[in-house]
Amino acid sequence: MTGWLDVTGGHRLRYTQVGTGAAPAIWLHGGPGGGMHPGQAALFDPDRYTAVLFDQRGCGQSQPHAAENLAALEANTTADLIADIEALRAHLGIARWLVGGGSFGSFLAMTYAQAYPERVTGLVLAGVASSAPRDLHWLYGEVGAFFPEAFHAFCAHVDAHGSTQARLEAYRTALAGPDAQAAADAWCTWEMAIFGGHWDDQPGSRYADPAFRLGFARLCAHYFAAGCFVAPDLIEANMDRIAHIPGVMIHARFDPSAPLRTPWLLDRMWPAATLEILPGNAHSALSAQMQTRIRAATDRMDPFAGQNAE
Repeated sequence: MTGWLDVTGGHRLRYTQVGTGAAPAIWLHGGPGGGMHPGQAALFDPDRYTAVLFDQRGCGQSQPHAAENLAALEANTTADLIADIEALRAHLGIARWLVGGGSFGSFLAMTYAQAYPERVTGLVLAGVASSAPRDLHWLYGEVGAFFPEAFHAFCAHVDAHGSTQARLEAYRTALAGPDAQAAADAWCTWEMAIFGGHWDDQPGSRYADPAFRLGFARLCAHYFAAGCFVAPDLIEANMDRIAHIPGVMIHARFDPSAPLRTPWLLDRMWPAATLEILPGNAHSALSAQMQTRIRAATDRMDPFAGQNAE
């Protein structure tokens, strides 16, 4: 089943439900701006779960779209996305659900759970990111030591070789200007370079679509230049609110975009969670290795835990 949900600020969300099981779940995509993907349905057993997938504000089929209209960046903050998740839950008549997410989606899943712990039966997180300043400084700063040629090109495009914050702000400005597509291409070239790829080598990649690159880069720069519109230590400061919620964090040891230190630190603050460390550098929840482990994690979760609780 697919549908639309009108939310605040003139945004309209596209969502779909997959599976026929009695247990409700939701998967939060990464990016921000990654959008729904058919492969996300495979993260849940369709006989046990009915899972909700949706395009967050400004991306996918949701309206307005960041590639087409800068108005998509208005009323588009972490608080707005959390409110959207809760609005979807109420709209669909779900009492409590399993919440999962990858990359930025893992951050969003934790912030939602911390805001509404009574609505969450469990958390399954992949490529875990807290969006704390240290994580953003790593992805758009420190990891450049391992990819100096690609990092130099990334910085040079906006003439921002100084601080990470200045670099993010310069891209946010460029992505709203007349050469926005070139800035988006530079941004996405960097995103793919740290995993050793380029969209020219992957014709089936979503990055091969210029409109995807523009919308994705605009949303990423919009959020990251603003520290995702949350306090720098938001996740860590509120771990006590979800300490009792069963959780699984799945993270590759050599993930170049999100250091293992973040889920390792969270694991020490989250008694009800387990941390699974994978070999290699997988980050996407849709990579074969990640997908297999996420599906195993959702299979292990009690899908009916507190389902009828209010």
